[in-house]
Amino acid sequence: MKRFCVLILAVLTVVNCANEDSNLDYQPTLQPLDTPQIFSSNIIAPIIPADNPQTTEGIALGKRLFFDRILSADGTQSCATCHSPQSAFTDNLQTSFGVSGSAGTRNSMPLFNLAWNYGERFAWDGKELSLERQAEEPVQNPIELHSNWDNVIERLQNHPEYPELYRLAFNSTIINKELTTKAIAQFERTLISANSKFDRYSLGQASLSNQELNGLDVFLREDKGDCFHCHGNPNNPLWTDNDFHNNGLDSTFNDLGLGGVTGDPNDNGKFRSPSLRNLAFTGPYMHDGRFATIEEVINHYSEGLQNSPTIDPLMKNINEGGAQLTEQDKADLKAFLLTLTDQSFVNNPNFQ
Repeated sequence: MKRFCVLILAVLTVVNCANEDSNLDYQPTLQPLDTPQIFSSNIIAPIIPADNPQTTEGIALGKRLFFDRILSADGTQSCATCHSPQSAFTDNLQTSFGVSGSAGTRNSMPLFNLAWNYGERFAWDGKELSLERQAEEPVQNPIELHSNWDNVIERLQNHPEYPELYRLAFNSTIINKELTTKAIAQFERTLISANSKFDRYSLGQASLSNQELNGLDVFLREDKGDCFHCHGNPNNPLWTDNDFHNNGLDSTFNDLGLGGVTGDPNDNGKFRSPSLRNLAFTGPYMHDGRFATIEEVINHYSEGLQNSPTIDPLMKNINEGGAQLTEQDKADLKAFLLTLTDQSFVNNPNFQ
């Protein structure tokens, strides 16, 4: 009997060791980002953290989490509630609403081309220093998903499917906050928009109308729109500098923006320059959604600038109130901006 027990123990030990070795050998399937041609020929490679490589299983888990209301306190909202694929991952509200109708103070930022954010500051005010950290905050924010990470992890751990999905993505059935935000960040890095009419024009695959070309000229000329310093040019197809500017919205600030994060009064009133891609889907505009239309945005830069101690030096026409564009310039500029619309992005089945 004693020999039998020793034999059974030995067999179990071998089996357990084999399982452990099998787990150690398992690796999820690497899935590098498919960098668009328009990016690879103009800008540097995407930023992928060494400790969170893109994998097929991690992206699939992140996508499921992004659309799952299990992350919210009362099971009524998900990340996609405020970041809808059909709206280029914003929600078309002036400011977003969290669970129980709690009202936010800022417009929901669209989500795309996040792997090319070289400044690695996310959100309107730059408070999050990585995409993984940005994915953490909305879950516990009282005016967003208003949940508790401990409760969320418990729900995920007790779910009939999630432990296996985490095992496939990260070789662990022990779920935690870090793995959860890593998965969401992996999915968000796949949200790539690079198939607008202007992209195809840049690649020699489409043509622009005279009005659209005139609008590009207004956009690029310093004596007209002078938009390119903050929002890129054909050689920067992100259409943003991923930096923070006081663009003359207010003379005094209820929302300090970057200054509220850094504590430096010289940063007061500075907010991220959003990409100009997909404006047809992402209104209303600015950090507080104050402008309902593209025309209102153009009018602001033309004749609505407000001076303040931290006004960006790039707002060269501040003393005149703006660039003083003609009505034709304004119409042409809008026509150009709409060439940055990427219909295939908002209809991509991989993002639904």
